[in-house]
Amino acid sequence: MIHDPLLVAALIAGTTALAFWLDHRFAALSKVGAALMALFLGAVLSNVGLVPQESPVYGVIEGPVVSLAIVYLLLSVRLADLKVAGPKMAALFVVASAGTALGAVIGALTFSGGIGAVTWKLAGAFTGTYTGGSLNFAAVGRGLELPASTFAAAAAADAVTTGIWLGIVLVAPVLLVRFAPGSAAAEDAAPAGPAADVGGGELPAADAHPYWTRVPVSLFDLVLLAALGLALLVAARWLGQQVGLVPEILWLTTIALALAQLPRIRRLSGAEQLGNLGLHLFFVVIGIRSLFRAMLQVGPEVFLYTLVVVAIHGIFLFLVGRLLRGTLPMMAVASQAAIGGPATAMAVAVSRGWPALALPGIAVGLLGYALGNYAGFGIAYLVRAILGG
Repeated sequence: MIHDPLLVAALIAGTTALAFWLDHRFAALSKVGAALMALFLGAVLSNVGLVPQESPVYGVIEGPVVSLAIVYLLLSVRLADLKVAGPKMAALFVVASAGTALGAVIGALTFSGGIGAVTWKLAGAFTGTYTGGSLNFAAVGRGLELPASTFAAAAAADAVTTGIWLGIVLVAPVLLVRFAPGSAAAEDAAPAGPAADVGGGELPAADAHPYWTRVPVSLFDLVLLAALGLALLVAARWLGQQVGLVPEILWLTTIALALAQLPRIRRLSGAEQLGNLGLHLFFVVIGIRSLFRAMLQVGPEVFLYTLVVVAIHGIFLFLVGRLLRGTLPMMAVASQAAIGGPATAMAVAVSRGWPALALPGIAVGLLGYALGNYAGFGIAYLVRAILGG
């Protein structure tokens, strides 16, 4: 067993690189995602006895490293990009997020007996991930101190359910067109006005891989990002100590979102890459802390919980979306932006022949990053109050 912290750190970094490579190299594994593979490979390392369950390296990654990752990924959120989405797409995304929250509450009430005391924490984590994405899942799960075995089981269930929902979103507009006549046309789906670039950049190719795309970055950008990120961690910790009712992670989210709107910050390059690196290092460590037997003991209720959340999300969005006169393509892209994030929302729009919805999908998906942490903590504490925890 490896105990040397430097060797453990090197192994975690190598495992993260392997997860990225597998995600890029094999089409089947790319559907699973690098995050889940990082978590699984980390679990393999500890379950075969290669690394210990405890190491000082883990504390560093679970603490400042993942906090910095959250900051850097939130720095990509431009609230001004919502004008690209248009009011109807933005409204549908809000409805989709409300459906997620409703599903999380109903699922918690349904499965609390089987899941136990961590039900309210799962409600928050699932609300976060099905409003924004893995970033919010990690942030809310860490902020609520979700046990590692439950975190790993929930991440696995989330990945499967997200894949199932992606398939449903791709075919639903065709199957449901009889209930919404005329709404399957791409022309009807397009928001009014010319398409614009999100964040001032070009629309990425549908098959562009975020972990293998080279970006120009200067040493000054990296140094400034390091200084900015560490300063935000200090500020968020101080505010969390002064205002105990608001978790530190929400202070971090709020400050990062505010800074992300400044033109000088928008010109920094490399934040997204650093954020994704830190996030996946965190998933490897979560995997290392997860014993397979402990994950199995979590039970099937966690997987069923994700199915309930996503099913209620979809039904709620369809019913309310019809009242808002949203088209099926718009509802499909808004749903995928919430469940899968901006990248998969764009992929759905492009693959289904709705190119006018690609940029709006990215825009509302980034909005999900901004809202996911707040929604996750809010629903978690609501469920805890309802269950009497």
